Amino acid sequence: MADTNLLAGPALRRLRKREGLTQAAMAAALGISPSYLNLIERNQRPLSARVLVQVIERFDFDPRSLREDEAIGGLDGLVRRMSDRRFADLAIDREEVQEFLAAAPQIAAAFARLYDTGGSEKAEGENAAAAARRAIERWQNHFADLDHAAEDLADELRLSRGEISAALGERLREKHRMTVRVLPAEVMPAQVHRLDLHARQLQLSEMLPGAARRFQIARQVGALEMREMIETLVAGAGLNSSDAKNLFREHITDYLAGALLLPYRRFLRACEQTGYDLAVLQRRFAVSFDQAAQRLTTLGRIGERGLPFFTATIDRAGRMTHFTAGGSGVLHPLDGARWPAWIPYAAFERPGSVLTQAVTFSEGEASPRHWFTITRTVDGDGVMCAARAAVVLGIEARFAGELAYARGVSLDPSDAVPLGTPCLRCGRAECLTPAPARMASALPPGRRRS
Repeated sequence: MADTNLLAGPALRRLRKREGLTQAAMAAALGISPSYLNLIERNQRPLSARVLVQVIERFDFDPRSLREDEAIGGLDGLVRRMSDRRFADLAIDREEVQEFLAAAPQIAAAFARLYDTGGSEKAEGENAAAAARRAIERWQNHFADLDHAAEDLADELRLSRGEISAALGERLREKHRMTVRVLPAEVMPAQVHRLDLHARQLQLSEMLPGAARRFQIARQVGALEMREMIETLVAGAGLNSSDAKNLFREHITDYLAGALLLPYRRFLRACEQTGYDLAVLQRRFAVSFDQAAQRLTTLGRIGERGLPFFTATIDRAGRMTHFTAGGSGVLHPLDGARWPAWIPYAAFERPGSVLTQAVTFSEGEASPRHWFTITRTVDGDGVMCAARAAVVLGIEARFAGELAYARGVSLDPSDAVPLGTPCLRCGRAECLTPAPARMASALPPGRRRS
């Protein structure tokens, strides 16, 4: 039975309109006065148990629809969305959110849906990617239990075998009776790796460079030895679609490979000793630039935190193909942004060079935040459509003084390059980024350009 204090005016009003009844006609059917029904519909009176029984019996009403707000996480779910930094200047309190939800639950659900999908209608695969990304961001890309287990395994293999990559191959062979086989490119023209369970082989393309081969071996060892932990994390993420679950599982498995190749304490100690110099870290741990950059977004262990980085990958067409916020607190900015003044776009003209830049950009906050970014291009593996991309590592400028790459770079906000918000969300008249034509048409006549 429903709570006697249940406010269900909008649901009752929708039911009445669906049935094509006036308030007087519905009130007569329920045995109450029209004025009382009017108060219920306006949420000025609760829906009593007696009236609810009448509604169920007379109109074949499903009382579960009164809890429609559960689909968006109820009041707590809506409060969480309203606490976004983009709404900070509105000072929306919990009581206002409660009134909104009670008065217009369908509009609240529409807002939640729009918020969760980034304000635009997206393809099914994009929605799955966004859902998986949100699950990763809830953990700030640090999965403590998985990281500890990977570190213990890495230490065990390093102590007993010496060199970690050879030790991983031996572990795969001895414990899982699986061998690693490198095959010619013509045998694997559209793949970089393949698991052949019948032959008990992890097959790798000869086109994969050494760091990528080691990563794939570490990934397979991790997937076999920590399958239960991976599935527990996937089950606990609360993802609805199988596509989102698969994307989240892939991320977790990649995370595990990085944790095996770059054990937490050793990697953090090396970062602090070298000023997070990626060139040194690459050589010390035999990993690629992008592998080291991605690992930097995971250093959130309580009591042993590293600096809070985000990382992004941008292709030559300017599209963002990967984004991890880590513990940086950055939103997913960069979706829809086209910033020619940002250094990643110039990185393609200087392949392999490490480029740095201090910038300011905002994702809806009252004032832009100040960031220090490090960019370098990485080459594809020569398989399928893999091509050169720019990997960006970013951190708030207030933390950048510890970085080797920040030496000689001004961290004064006044010297930073200002970048706009993504054009579709930005109303700035003067920006280094050219806006779409429909945005330009909204500018004052004196500001328009032919």
